[in-house]
Amino acid sequence: MPFEIKMTEDQVVDGLRSAYGIEFTAADIKGFCSMNDITYQTVTKKLKKYKVAKGRWNLEVTTKAVENIEKSFSAPAVVPSEIQNLVPEKDDTFVPFGSFKDVKKIIQSNVFYPAFITGLSGNGKTFSVEQACAQLGRELIRVNITIETDEDDLIGGFRLVDGATVWHNGPVVEALERGAVLLLDEIDLASNKILCLQSILEGKGVFLKKIGRVVRPAVGFNVIATANTKGKGSDDGRFIGTNVLNEAFLERFPVTFEQDYPSPTTENRILGAVAAQLGVTDTDFCKRLVDWGDIIRKTFYDGGVDEIISTRRLVHILRAYSIFNNKAKAIQVCVNRFDDDTKQSFLELYDKVDADFQLDDKEVN
Repeated sequence: MPFEIKMTEDQVVDGLRSAYGIEFTAADIKGFCSMNDITYQTVTKKLKKYKVAKGRWNLEVTTKAVENIEKSFSAPAVVPSEIQNLVPEKDDTFVPFGSFKDVKKIIQSNVFYPAFITGLSGNGKTFSVEQACAQLGRELIRVNITIETDEDDLIGGFRLVDGATVWHNGPVVEALERGAVLLLDEIDLASNKILCLQSILEGKGVFLKKIGRVVRPAVGFNVIATANTKGKGSDDGRFIGTNVLNEAFLERFPVTFEQDYPSPTTENRILGAVAAQLGVTDTDFCKRLVDWGDIIRKTFYDGGVDEIISTRRLVHILRAYSIFNNKAKAIQVCVNRFDDDTKQSFLELYDKVDADFQLDDKEVN
């Protein structure tokens, strides 16, 4: 081609609209270029804002409009992600214990260093990660894992918007781009579909094969997983649904923190903070609950009982007490989840711990 015809953006747009309508493909543009002695690159540069997908342009949908549609449908945000604040709120009832300081140091370092936190249910694993991010002003994206969680849920996929397929970022991509902390909650419920995170757990980001784009982690991005097991399944049947996770997947977590229930002193501080928030002034009740829970846990570890009272359940009882203003009712409704024998033994034990406690079936029911 000895020379190229100069065409303005308006001339290119009008010419294409006249020949192909409002929507056209790369093949259409090549035909237009051949008829008008103009290069493909020159035309596509003038059409950047109209590109809606690879090899597709639409003169009535600008790139900005497509971005706005994508953002409005991006998980997990409800509003566009750039104005959504994903920093958790500080909770005045939080009392640091267990692995909190170590997890906070990892997040604060901005070094990519995935961490796995394991421990029995209701001992503050997830809460501690949330509060570490709250204290550091770091964005947190929490994903609750189930057996059904797959690549589309985590990485993203196409969604139908006003008759068009639009790419929708998943929470993992959102966290990568924002440099946020990605919390994979209950990771031991996952299937082998979780292996789509392998490259991400290596700190390399991810290649979005469906749209041909590489997403690399922004500074501060990290992955923290919580679980009731160590990814080896549950032999005692306490955590039905947990799975044996792939060894290669587990190996990509450099550190594992084993979190126990807080000490009685710490737990008393936790219940005291919750009581203050609820307006409960009976501090002696808080102490009795802590002593009761501690005895049950020691008995559980010795094999004397099959169930345990978690810190979370003690908080449930305190909240029930603030509602019903009745110790017996608060404790009973919160231990009704256990079988009859366990429930009765727990109630009888509390009766021995608290001399003022009276279980009146008529009053309770």
